[in-house]
Amino acid sequence: MPHSPGPRFPLRRLCAAVTATAALLLLGGAAPPPRPLGIGDRLFPYLGNPGYHVHSYDIALDYHGNDRPLDAVTTIRARATQRLRRFNLDFARGTVRSIEVDGKPAQFIPVEEDVVVTPAEVLHSGGWFTITVHHTSDPGSGRDGGWIRTADGLVMANQADAAHRVFPGSDHPSEKAWFTFRVTAPKDLTVVANGLALGHRTEGEATTWTYRTRHPMATELAQVSIGHSAVAERTGPHGLPLRDVVPAADRAQLEKWTSRTPEHLSWLEHRIGGYPFENYGVLIAQASTGYELETQTLSLFERDLFSRATLPDWYVESVMVHELAHQWFGDSVTPRTWSDLWLSEAHATWYESLYAEEKGGRKLADRMRVAYQYSDLMRVDGGPPAAIKAPVPGKKISIFRPVVYDGSALVLYALRQKIGAPAFERLERAWLAAHRDTSVTTADFITLASRVTGHNLGSFLRAWLYSPTTPPMPGHPDWKVTRKPA
Repeated sequence: MPHSPGPRFPLRRLCAAVTATAALLLLGGAAPPPRPLGIGDRLFPYLGNPGYHVHSYDIALDYHGNDRPLDAVTTIRARATQRLRRFNLDFARGTVRSIEVDGKPAQFIPVEEDVVVTPAEVLHSGGWFTITVHHTSDPGSGRDGGWIRTADGLVMANQADAAHRVFPGSDHPSEKAWFTFRVTAPKDLTVVANGLALGHRTEGEATTWTYRTRHPMATELAQVSIGHSAVAERTGPHGLPLRDVVPAADRAQLEKWTSRTPEHLSWLEHRIGGYPFENYGVLIAQASTGYELETQTLSLFERDLFSRATLPDWYVESVMVHELAHQWFGDSVTPRTWSDLWLSEAHATWYESLYAEEKGGRKLADRMRVAYQYSDLMRVDGGPPAAIKAPVPGKKISIFRPVVYDGSALVLYALRQKIGAPAFERLERAWLAAHRDTSVTTADFITLASRVTGHNLGSFLRAWLYSPTTPPMPGHPDWKVTRKPA
C-alpha cells in the first residue's frame, strides 16, 4: 500500500517497558483512572493493547446505506497474557451499546480512541475469554481511513491505523488473527469480503453474506465491499480460485485488466514461489482514495486507475503487480511494527519495477540510479528506511513517504549488488517460506540474509537501513547523491 500512480506474534522486546507500566493498571490494587494504552509502537504508541492477544474476530454488520451507521456485533476470542481486572480495546468513530465478557455484562468507558472494559470477573493469565461488543460502525468522512464511501456503497481502507474506526479490537500489525464476516445488506447489493465465501441467505428484502479467512490477517488488511457489484470468477495457476469485484456497469470494460491477474500470479510465482492464500481477486471501486491497497486476498483499486488514457498498459499492470506482490510481502509476511514497513513496501516496489522493466522497457538499474541520486534527500524528508519519521499530525498515512518505496527498494538493490542475483533470489524464497503467516522485524531479515549467504551482513544492512546518509552503492562507484533540494 498506499501506492498511487504519478497462533500469536507478540512484540516482546518492544513492549516490555509498556507492559510493565500497564501492569500497575491491570493487576490488583487501586487502579488509576482509565486511559488509552498501546503496545509501544514507535510510530503509533496507542495501537494494540497489553495484557492479551486476539485469536479471532467474528464481525456482523447490518448495512443501511453509505450515509448511515451500520449496526454491528464484534465477537473477539482472546487469551490473557496476565491477570486482568480491566483491559482496553481500540475503537473510534462508532457508539458502543453494550459489552459482554464470557456472556456476562461488562462495564466500559470510551477514552479517546480506546474503550476501557471492566469485566464482571477477573481474567486469569493464560485463560481464554470472549468479548462481545454491540456497537455501530460509522462510515464518517473516510478522510482518515476506515470505511470509504463509493458511488453505490462502501469499501474498507484501514492503513495505517484505521481498522479500529470500523470495528473494535487490537489494531496493530503484530496482532494477526482469523476473521469471519457476516454482512447483511439489501438483496439487490453484493457483499464481498476477505477469504472464502461460506454462502449467503436471503430473508425478505435483505441478504446476509458470510466469509471466513483460512489464514491469520492483520487488522489493517481487512476488507468488506458492499455495492452494485459484478463478481467475475475464474481460475488461476494451480487451480487457485480468483474473483474480481467491479462496478456492475463497467464489467465488460474492466475485463481487459482483471483478466491479466492469472498472468501476474504466474509471473510472481516463478520468482518467489507459490501464492500464499486461499484465493485472490481485484476489487475496483468507484471511490477516491489517492492510493491502491493490498487488502488480504482482495486488493483495492480506484476505478480511475483503469480509465486514464495517459497511462500506458505496462504502468497500470505494474501497479497491479505491486499490490499482488504485497500478498506475499506485507500480508503473509507482515511487518511486526510500523517501523518495519520497508519490509513490505521495498519488496512490492521491487517486483513492480522488475515487471515494468520486462513489460515496459523501464530498466530497474535506471530507476535505482535515480533513487540513489535522491536517496539522501528522501532520508532527510522521511528518515532512513527502517527508522522512518512519525506521521505528520492529523495525517497518519503520511508515513508512506518516498523513502518507504524507492528509497527502500534501493536497499534491496544494494543487497543484490553485494551478494549476487542467485543468492538474492534464494534469500527471497527463504524469507517467505520461513515466515509465512507471521509478523517479522528488520532484525529477522538481517539474520536470515546472513544465514542464507554465509556472511555477516549486519553492518552492511544496518548502514543502508538506519544511516541518515546513503552508503556507497556496490558495483557503481560512479553513482552520486545530491544534497540540494529537488
